[in-house]
Amino acid sequence: MNRKETVDINILGQVCPACLLVALKEINTHHERLRKGEVEVVVRTDHRDATRTIPSSAEAMGYRVFVKRTENYYEIRITARQ
Repeated sequence: MNRKETVDINILGQVCPACLLVALKEINTHHERLRKGEVEVVVRTDHRDATRTIPSSAEAMGYRVFVKRTENYYEIRITARQ
């Protein structure tokens, strides 16, 4: 069984549209492996708008997205739709 690699993106302190642009760059950089389920992208942000813009864009690209709020930030997990 293959182990899934995690691409961690820490954009704490950044605001949109920079948050979205950074996330989209990483999604596009890893898109082949992301679609195969070999990698997942995890974004940490404290900008609330990013919890709408990033998931909406990633879902439109065909990925599954999970948003979790922690005490200090939001975690957006982007994975293959399988």
